[in-house]
This record gives sequence, C-alpha cells and structure tokens, in this order.
Amino acid sequence: MKKIHIVAGLLLIGAVVLLIISTSDLGTYYTFSEAELLEDNRNVKVIGLLSKDKEMVYQPEIDPNRFSFYMKDEAGEERQVILLSEKPQDFEMSEQLVLTGRFINGVFTAREMLMKCPSKYQDDEIFVRSEI
Repeated sequence: MKKIHIVAGLLLIGAVVLLIISTSDLGTYYTFSEAELLEDNRNVKVIGLLSKDKEMVYQPEIDPNRFSFYMKDEAGEERQVILLSEKPQDFEMSEQLVLTGRFINGVFTAREMLMKCPSKYQDDEIFVRSEI
C-alpha cells in the first residue's frame, strides 16, 4: 500500500471521529433538574413552555441585555430564567422555548433561545442569540 493511501485513510477516519464528537450533543435536551446536577457546568439545552401567569421583567433603561421570565420544562418543573439578551418581539405568543445556557447561583442563565411561535400557515421559529 502506498503511503498516500494510508495518510488519506487516517485523515478520513479522523474527520469522521471529529464529526461524531462535535454533533453528539446537538440533540440532547435536559430538564432543569438534570441541568442543575451536571458537575461540569457546561451549556445545555432545556425545552419547555413559557409560564405566562408569572412575572416577566425587562428594564432596557437599566440593562438592555437582561430579560427575566419563568418557564416550565418537559418534566413540569417551573424555574426562573435569565436571558442575556433583549426581550424578543412577540415573546408572549411563543408556544415552546428551547434555551441554551447553564445554572448560575441557582438560576438558569440562557445565552441563546429558540422560540416556536404559532402561525396561520406554517410553524415559524425565531432564534435569539446573546452577543455577550
């Protein structure tokens, strides 16, 4: 076998391994309880519903990149969430939220949020990302 074939084979195997490692976490969703128990304090995704009956706090004159609200995860646990971004337009209309963040001092702090909103004709998704 030629050296070029061996090198090409090793590069291909390395690329496949790297692809598997980098995409292994994309489809994993956690509950608030599971996310809080993680010891490595990494960013995780939590999916749930907006608690519309709870207080939402957005004070752009004090901090335009801090929005606080409550969300109920798929297990039914309700927790306060701090989104490190401005309050998205039509936030109250969202049907489902996917938050990417981690627990800081007992509060789930999200840097990214995907909102699933109702639409007359199709499902719309709105993506919010913190620039911080």
